[in-house]
Amino acid sequence: MGLQSTFLAAFLLLTCIACSYPHLAMAKHAGTGITRHYTFEIRMRNVTRLCKTKSIITVNGKFPGPRIIAREGDRLVIKVVNHVSNNISIHWHGIRQLRSGWADGPAYITQCPIQTGQSYVYNFTITGQRGTLWYHAHVSWIRATLYGPIIILPTRNTSYPFVKPYKEVPIIFGEWWKADTEAVINQALQTGAGPNNSDAYTINGLPGPLYNCSSPNETFRLRSTL
Repeated sequence: MGLQSTFLAAFLLLTCIACSYPHLAMAKHAGTGITRHYTFEIRMRNVTRLCKTKSIITVNGKFPGPRIIAREGDRLVIKVVNHVSNNISIHWHGIRQLRSGWADGPAYITQCPIQTGQSYVYNFTITGQRGTLWYHAHVSWIRATLYGPIIILPTRNTSYPFVKPYKEVPIIFGEWWKADTEAVINQALQTGAGPNNSDAYTINGLPGPLYNCSSPNETFRLRSTL
């Protein structure tokens, strides 16, 4: 199973909209929603998985990246600042870019990539959508570590088409390579063969107990108080 097909965001729902998120600010604007401001600082961070530490590209030092939370009709203004040596762009996977195609994120298609030391502001409105989506880098295989959930709530005074669950938990499926993923894809491009398989599948960035050298703190656990 390939990288693009396995990085699927599932059940990415809000645990508590009343919680405070220091990287998010809100302001009223004309229309049905509000404007939500985020700042994404693209930085390197050392992360250990399966007894091997490597430096990966992250959003705000988090792996997976921070949640984006909005309501249908909201406008998102997301400033992305690139502090790494790679060019960066971010794709908001599944968002209908109505009259904002330049904010879609594929490098060299809808935008020039963000170069080292530069920034770019993505500005788009969520129209006619609700549910759970995700964002990811759109340059080479940087998406292997730079990704996170997008949670779109219904407009206020609009209910979900199901009974409110006891708890809502974001879950993101991904893959983990011990090797540098840029080296993995570059080798595949040079030989014409398929890229090497990942060393583990992950849930919320953690490989779980089924892999050699996976420690207990590398397993995602979901506890219930019922």
